Amino acid sequence: MTGRRWDMGATRRVGRVFARRAGSGPAPLDLVGSGKLDGALVDWAFYRDGRRDTKIGSYVDALTRARRDDGFVWIGLFQPNEQQLAVIGSEFGLHPLALEDATEAHQRPKLERYDDTLFAVLKTVRYVPHGTLTATSEVVETGEVMIFCGPGFVITVRHGDHGELKGLRQHLEKEPKRLAAGPGGVLHAITDHVVDSYLEVADAVQADIDVIETEMFSPRGWRNIERVYQLKREVLELKRAVAPLTGPMRALSTGRHPLIADETRNYFRDVDDHLLRVKEQVISFDELLSSILQAGLAQVQVAENEDMRRISAWVAILAVPTMIAGIYGMNFDYIPGLNSPSGYFVCLAVMGAACALLYGLFKRNRWL
Repeated sequence: MTGRRWDMGATRRVGRVFARRAGSGPAPLDLVGSGKLDGALVDWAFYRDGRRDTKIGSYVDALTRARRDDGFVWIGLFQPNEQQLAVIGSEFGLHPLALEDATEAHQRPKLERYDDTLFAVLKTVRYVPHGTLTATSEVVETGEVMIFCGPGFVITVRHGDHGELKGLRQHLEKEPKRLAAGPGGVLHAITDHVVDSYLEVADAVQADIDVIETEMFSPRGWRNIERVYQLKREVLELKRAVAPLTGPMRALSTGRHPLIADETRNYFRDVDDHLLRVKEQVISFDELLSSILQAGLAQVQVAENEDMRRISAWVAILAVPTMIAGIYGMNFDYIPGLNSPSGYFVCLAVMGAACALLYGLFKRNRWL
């Protein structure tokens, strides 16, 4: 849940690597064969007319075809390091600031345009299953997907152990019409996939809130107040992933860009609608949990007041025999009944009657 760290040193390092490679002529194209992307490359392919060209066996041919003919290259990376992104940046002409953001995790969801390239940052979320919600349970786990979308290429950079896009790529390859829309179509498919995961997580969190709400308003439910606080923190994590994305999604659904066809922009409107729905749902979660938390605090105060009334009632009851015993414990010669054979028993009877009377009064007023 840490915010963005503005590391100017990292910016300069990426910029120097980028400038050095860009200024020394074309960089080697065979990134896969040279091992420069080892450990970071998940998958890559060249798509033309919506279909994967399996005849292209090298990355050199794929990139050349993408630059020369219709079609595009889709490269998937997982947590690449600075040098690997610098190589990618030199090949595709990516801006150093965008490369810095792709290197650093914990970015805010956003959409930026660098000349003819779009750079999008999306927060991925995953619901963490748990048996019983505790004061330390992790309910929502977040990651990130960065997308470079330009003429003839899509580069996805993923941070986090979840939110993988391999299944999405396979699904799209079964629908050539969507891939035929080019890089803009892939951008839409990824945003749609991420927003759909928001809806699934929101439904799961709703079930947790229903359980904690029921328990909170049960007898002695204020004991669950720490669990409410923990769930509220997890909802805020979900809110930080969803809420900032509304601006970028609205820009994709209403703005014009050469990479996004008019028909694809219509689909972005549908994604924007789903995002607004889940945003409203998450905001309502936050407000509901705030109300439950306040109700829990009120229950704590009521319980404390009830305890104080019980203590005060018993103190008042015990004060009567204490007072009488204290008076008769004085060393005076002339105290009524002191020398009477029945004085002791009369004193005990008076104490018992006074205590019984006070107990009845407090019981009737529900202090006991």
